[in-house]
Amino acid sequence: MIIAEVQNLVKEYQSFKLNDVSFSLENGRIAGFIGRNGAGKTTTIKSMLNLVHPDSGCVRFFGKPIADNETEIKRRIGYSTGTISWYPRKKICDVVSIVKRFYKTWDEATYRKYLELFSIDETKTPSELSEGMKVKLNLLLALSHKSEMLILDEPTSGLDPFSRNEICEIFTNLKNDGVAVFFSTHIISDIEKCADDIIYISQGKIIATMPKKDFISDYSRTGETIEDTILRMEGDMSHV
Repeated sequence: MIIAEVQNLVKEYQSFKLNDVSFSLENGRIAGFIGRNGAGKTTTIKSMLNLVHPDSGCVRFFGKPIADNETEIKRRIGYSTGTISWYPRKKICDVVSIVKRFYKTWDEATYRKYLELFSIDETKTPSELSEGMKVKLNLLLALSHKSEMLILDEPTSGLDPFSRNEICEIFTNLKNDGVAVFFSTHIISDIEKCADDIIYISQGKIIATMPKKDFISDYSRTGETIEDTILRMEGDMSHV
């Protein structure tokens, strides 16, 4: 079942244009949003969440446009920017006490489970955490209110390989529970490890949006990894 639709998004800046971006996301699947830095991943995600207002196009969640249903939709999805910058000097337990007021579906048992799994000390402040632990904290908050969908911008950025593997395992468990997981990354090995679908963006344009196995079949040459394939494609496009 389609849980989110992005249709013909356009957002133009002085030196960059998000150009006619379209794709859809299904529940119970992990979609990896891949592209180099500056390709348009963050602009797309911010447009999806109505944090940036596109020049044209439409985004729907659960069949409803976010422009008219933002509060309702954001209570049903989890979002992580990969870092956390608000309330940097408040204890994490105090940050959580504020955040959970916004979600009727906040689940304390789920929060405690991931708090232990991520080894986060809630008596510390966000400013005392390493960059990798800040990523985990933001993901913890996104996971703790029974989101039907997670939208994650570079969630594995700054994490060591063991922690990245842990996050990929969590994504797999969530998809098995019917949650849609959409995460952007430039770490292609994470896509290879856990994504069901690949959405590949380059220079503000969607190059491919399809199941991972179809991407490999359509674009990869014999013996290439997905990383090899995308590096080759990026090289070809830079000469166009």
